[in-house]
Amino acid sequence: MEAKLLLIPWMVSVLYSSIPLFWLAIHPFAGSWRKMDRSPYRLLLPIWMVIVVFLGLASWPWHAVRLYSTPWAWLPAAFLFAAGLRTYAVIRSEFGAHKLTGEAELRPTEHVQELVTGGMHSRMRHPIYIAHLINLAGWAIGSGLAAAYVLLALSLCLTFPLMIRIEERELEQRFGEEYRVYKQTVPLFSLPLLTRPERKRPA
Repeated sequence: MEAKLLLIPWMVSVLYSSIPLFWLAIHPFAGSWRKMDRSPYRLLLPIWMVIVVFLGLASWPWHAVRLYSTPWAWLPAAFLFAAGLRTYAVIRSEFGAHKLTGEAELRPTEHVQELVTGGMHSRMRHPIYIAHLINLAGWAIGSGLAAAYVLLALSLCLTFPLMIRIEERELEQRFGEEYRVYKQTVPLFSLPLLTRPERKRPA
């Protein structure tokens, strides 16, 4: 039974670690995706599934290997889950589904192009990715799975930083000076639970 339960944190870790690789298939080729007459997600979603399967197969031999086993580890994990879920909730209300999924970026003729700088984005430039990493860390710490820690380390040290760098380059091309000013005034990240998003002042 325990072995089956360990499949959950392993699968979640695989899914979270696939996110930057999925976006790496988007940002460097955003211009080409925008030229497509039909939705680019007809190709992008299968690509994402291939990435998930690849990471799953690569980590499968160690999917049940644990560095430690204690229920107390879920206490700090619960704190991280709360921070990540709070960040998701705030972003969903102020960011919108089209921007969250990248549709606004890839279908510019169908969606207004605007740089989001209010709310949680006024405190850090990439709150969504920070929430992803926080949740991934929660699953690694809580489960103690070696594979989850390896995927977390790769995400922290390689795939997320690379993806953020490429995304910021694309945002600078798309929004120009507006994004350069934003980048200079807003830090890359901050702690979500210690961050109070700016509230819109009544007109």
